[in-house]
Amino acid sequence: MSNNVQEQTGAENIEWDLSDLYDSIDDPALEDDKEKVLELANSFIDDYKGKIADLEAEELKEALEEYEQLLEITSKIGSYAHLIWSTDTNNAEYGKLMQEANELSSEIHQKLVFFDVEWLDVDEERAQDLIGSEELEHYQHYLETSRRYKSHILSEKEEQVLSAKKVTGRSAWNRYFDETMGAARFELDGETLTRQEVLSKLHEPDRELRERAHASLTNTFKEHSRTLTFIFNTLLADKHTDDKLRNYDSWISSRNLANEIDDGTVETLIDAVTDNYRLVHRFYDLKRSLLGYDELFDYDRYAPLLKNKKQIQWDEAREMVLDSYTDFHPHMGTVAGEFFDRNWIDAAMKPGKRGGAYSASTVPSVHPYVFMNFDGKIRDVQTLAHELGHGVHQFLSREQGVLQADTPLTTAETASVFGEMLVFQKLMRKLDDPKEKLALLIGKIDDTIATVFRQVSMNRFEHAIHTKRREDGELTTEDFSELWRNTQEDIYGDAVTLTEGYDIWWSYIPHFLHTPGYVYAYAFGELLVLALYEEYTQSENGFSEKYIEMLRAGGSDWPENIVGKLGLDITRPDFWDNGLRAIKKMIEQAEELANQIN
Repeated sequence: MSNNVQEQTGAENIEWDLSDLYDSIDDPALEDDKEKVLELANSFIDDYKGKIADLEAEELKEALEEYEQLLEITSKIGSYAHLIWSTDTNNAEYGKLMQEANELSSEIHQKLVFFDVEWLDVDEERAQDLIGSEELEHYQHYLETSRRYKSHILSEKEEQVLSAKKVTGRSAWNRYFDETMGAARFELDGETLTRQEVLSKLHEPDRELRERAHASLTNTFKEHSRTLTFIFNTLLADKHTDDKLRNYDSWISSRNLANEIDDGTVETLIDAVTDNYRLVHRFYDLKRSLLGYDELFDYDRYAPLLKNKKQIQWDEAREMVLDSYTDFHPHMGTVAGEFFDRNWIDAAMKPGKRGGAYSASTVPSVHPYVFMNFDGKIRDVQTLAHELGHGVHQFLSREQGVLQADTPLTTAETASVFGEMLVFQKLMRKLDDPKEKLALLIGKIDDTIATVFRQVSMNRFEHAIHTKRREDGELTTEDFSELWRNTQEDIYGDAVTLTEGYDIWWSYIPHFLHTPGYVYAYAFGELLVLALYEEYTQSENGFSEKYIEMLRAGGSDWPENIVGKLGLDITRPDFWDNGLRAIKKMIEQAEELANQIN
């Protein structure tokens, strides 16, 4: 870890207070909950096993309420374990607690799996009568969506075996990946740094520093390539086994089903984005010219235009985000303020801490927590806005309960990206200097390119590795690297020169392992928000109120219905063109500003 005191941002001591979950890993309440949830699960079995098909609507409602209570306690334990482990993946006690939480969750799932199996076995006509009953109105969407898994669920015994083996299978390998990356150290300019610290150097104005940081990352990724290749192969094979057992048509089908979106809509999105890769080429040609380079390398992609950009302090970032949120809707600003005032954010960069950022919804009876690594860059302000967007969404949707609070991944990114857009637009309005405006706009397009086009290119990489693993068997490091280069050359074309070292950069991306198929949801969310923001700027009073109601709805309705209340139809084949046109307009605006300055 660097000891450079000049890089202090005020976030060094921003650590969350997890006591709303548990006081510590030795909290007696934690042990009590572990025992309580097992007792409740056994009681639930006694009350309902073998009886689901005969329950009347009111009785099924009572069962669902008890089921939610069980999930609430299990999730509370798991959330606490994962959150505290994320801050120090090198801590063996935290790792032990997370493993215990995973094993407990698996045990509870094994006990409760009969509930899903028996519900899906209910006669369709009878099931529809229950779904449409007044007593079960609150749970209607959950009951509807769960029925879609009828052809993919196995017998109770088979489900129990899969749940039990997951603890020593997929979950264990994901933990091993995270701890490997968390413990990895990167040598740069005589210092030993974490991955997150070195990745942040790719956003520095010093080109030689970016090149050295790129080399440092590449060298360490290569050192771990044998381990990472084995982890990837194992998890790809594990998913293939699951998909075969559950009768899914393709590697992405289970993700699309969970996202409440059909395969055809996803293909339309992917095609729309890949057909517009030329926008990426156009943008990076412009950026290369603005930077004054003859050739733009992969380590130049996030180079800032202005070299005298000051370090942004934590309090300044807080003010930017809260002002933007409050201007849009006072309640949105109030909820976001709670995260700062009540220490629901962990932003300090430190050894052993997981890289990246996320907002953990935890459980409806508590509140979300935001995790990030704040390094004082303008992108960190956008990251803070992004994760607080998730946080506000999760906070407001808690009223839907455990079974319907969470949204599908497709619309889960809406509030986060919209939050980023609010901050960006506020910053743009405050600037008068066209050079500063251009620099900010270029940074925003950088992020948009990464969120839409790069994520879809990573989806293409996922498609390639899942397909090849299933057709050809275990892949070598060189196989992964070749597929990575092919999909990256497609997106960047001749506009960005990819170094040889960049071939190994597939190996550190956790989404490929933790949530296969996730990445296209970022593109979905960004393009949806670009269309939403356009609707917002053209609408009269009332949009912000409708937006807050959309967040409150959580996952209690189909995504197209929730978004439709804001005037957008995401089911239209040409819907994605709206967002892509907005990206084109941003690039054109940047070109115009550049011409004015010249």
